Order: sequence, then structure tokens, then C-alpha cells
Amino acid sequence: MSNKLPENAIDRLFLSSDQDLHPFKFNQSVVDVFPDMINRSVPGYQTIVDGIGRISQRFLSAGSSVYDLGSSLGNVSLTIAKHNMGKSVCIYAIDNSIAMVERCRQHVGAYNYDALIDVQQGDITKLSLRPCDMVVINFTLQFIEPAQRQSLINKVFSALNPGGVLVVSEKISVEGQIMDELLIDLHHEFKRDNGYSDLEISQKRSALEKVMILDSFETHKKRLLAAGFSDISVWFQHFNFLSFCAVKS
Repeated sequence: MSNKLPENAIDRLFLSSDQDLHPFKFNQSVVDVFPDMINRSVPGYQTIVDGIGRISQRFLSAGSSVYDLGSSLGNVSLTIAKHNMGKSVCIYAIDNSIAMVERCRQHVGAYNYDALIDVQQGDITKLSLRPCDMVVINFTLQFIEPAQRQSLINKVFSALNPGGVLVVSEKISVEGQIMDELLIDLHHEFKRDNGYSDLEISQKRSALEKVMILDSFETHKKRLLAAGFSDISVWFQHFNFLSFCAVKS
């Protein structure tokens, strides 16, 4: 059997003006263009992924367990494996999209790190978590029903060992109309600079409107505090995209 990965296509999913717009789903069409889509749409994405790997070095030891919740194609799992060579860490990569999981297994299987990366298909809101030292929710919480977010973060806090870390990356809303509109405009300019047309930007935004519900950082922080975290800090922000850490005391 060949280990060659499928070719990644250029994202042109929202190029046509006469298409019927359906709510955004992580289906096969999205999986086929996902690497191009994420890099052209999320400012600093590769910096965030690499940073998560570097953060993991500080919190993981030999035999540590990690959860990558909403793992998509496994980039976070792979960077954690890369930055923790020799520790034999166990990484549980969970995603609810069957198409993503199938491609993720191919992707992580193409690398030879000593970590065990266990790729599973499942609903992270219903998943039972084992004791672990790190959990990553990378641009995933925004796709979870808002009413389920607190219980998920509570579950993560309970599973983390003392001294463990949660890393969450999200596109956020900003409280204050002027700044919110400024950051949205800067993000759209970023996408134009990466080759997206105004039509593509508009149509994708419409497809995501009822699927991706954004929180402000203040809302995220309140949720983390309610779960029991007390040491919380933003470590990366570019426009209205940020990543933050929360450590369990």
C-alpha cells in the first residue's frame, strides 16, 4: 500500500456566485482543501501550531497523555510529538468529521515520531477523558454549541493532572463596535492579500454564520475561571484570532 498522501487542492469552494449556500461542514470537499484554507484564512496559524508544540515541552514528561480535541488533520498532534521526542507521550486526536479522521490517520502515519498518536472519530462533548497533562482545543470550541462549552471546559479541568495545561485557540468577538469592526476589516484584508475575492469572503462568512458562534475573550476567561482555572493568559494574538493557556494549580 502506498503511503503517499492525497494532493492538497486550492480552496475555491465559495468562488461561484450562483451556488446554493449551505451551512459550513467539515466534509470531504473541505478536507481536500483544508491546508490551503486554514493557512490563507487564519493569521498566524503555523506560528500557533509551532507555539503549541513549544508550550507542550514545558508541561509533558515521559509517558504523559495529551488530548487534541478537534484535531482536524493532526497538525497539533504532530507538533507535540515533534517537540517531545524521547518522552513516548500518548496523544489522543479526536474529531467528529469522518472525512477529517480518515485524512488525519494518513497524515500522522507519514511521520516517524516516537509518540503514540491515537486518532479517533467522536463527539468531544460526549467523550470521557482520562487523566492527562495537556489538552488542546485549537479553533474548535467556536463550532461547539454555546450551551455545551462550559461543561466541556469543566470536563477538561477535571481530567487535567495538577500542573496540567489547557491551550485554546479561537477567533473572537471584541466588545466595542469600533474595534470589532476594525479587526474584522483587517482580517478580510488579510484574506484578500492571500487571494480570496470579496465574493468568496462574503459567501464563506454567510455559510459560517450559524455554525461558528464567537465568544469574546472575557467570556472565555469567565468560563475558565468557573471551571476552576486561575492562571490564565493570552500567549498569541493576531487581529481577532488568539490563543491562550490555562494551567491547573
